[in-house]
Amino acid sequence: MIDLDIATTSGGAAVAHVTLNAPDKLNALDERAVRELGDAYAEAERAEVRALVLSGQGRAFCAGRDISHVDPRDDDVRGYLDGLVTPVLQRMSAFPAPTFAAAQGACLGVGLGLLIATDVVYVADSAKIGSPFAALGATLDSGGHALFVERLGAHRTLDLVYSGRLMTGAEAVAAGLFSQSMPADDLRETTLAAAARAADGATQAFLASKRLVAAIRDERLGLWASMSQENAAQAALCDTEDYREGFAAFQQKRPPQFHGR
Repeated sequence: MIDLDIATTSGGAAVAHVTLNAPDKLNALDERAVRELGDAYAEAERAEVRALVLSGQGRAFCAGRDISHVDPRDDDVRGYLDGLVTPVLQRMSAFPAPTFAAAQGACLGVGLGLLIATDVVYVADSAKIGSPFAALGATLDSGGHALFVERLGAHRTLDLVYSGRLMTGAEAVAAGLFSQSMPADDLRETTLAAAARAADGATQAFLASKRLVAAIRDERLGLWASMSQENAAQAALCDTEDYREGFAAFQQKRPPQFHGR
């Protein structure tokens, strides 16, 4: 149910497109699908792509875990989440190139986690985001609590959890959860175009920012500590081909030609 396609931009950079392709079940993920997703990211990494797009086929991005055949009496939920889902989300988050997601319809549970693990998330105005799991006697997982508390605060997070209300994509972007919202018809092309622009850009500089943003988020770096890391990253970039090309292009008043090195 996981498709991987690799294409090249007009500038010759490789872009991976990973698609969740089980629209009949709203792209819900069972154990096999989670493994396939991790394998797709590993293959894209081996191909040294310079950007990656994640999307879902059909009317939903991902409705979460596929529980259609799960018996709660012997369900190894810890094995599914700790053993399968979390390592894949960590792989996605650490992917060595800019990553983008195009999300429409339901983005719930593990599906929300996939978005949290992606660098840039574009959502359809009508996307559905939240925590409807109280109806199952379950709770939000895959990083949802951390995202909601950080962006919405404790009170609004628990309101969503207790009520089961789903935010639209437009509401989620207005609340600072994701990057941009747009009509569903524009979602795919806008995301692919953004990924292509990033793939043709200064990859090592992007990765320096990606690592710094992750450190600020996960290690709670303050202003001066993050500034110190910025300074170190800038010094390291001086030795890259793209840094030298960027300066040369500026001085020669021409567009830069980056190669990701």
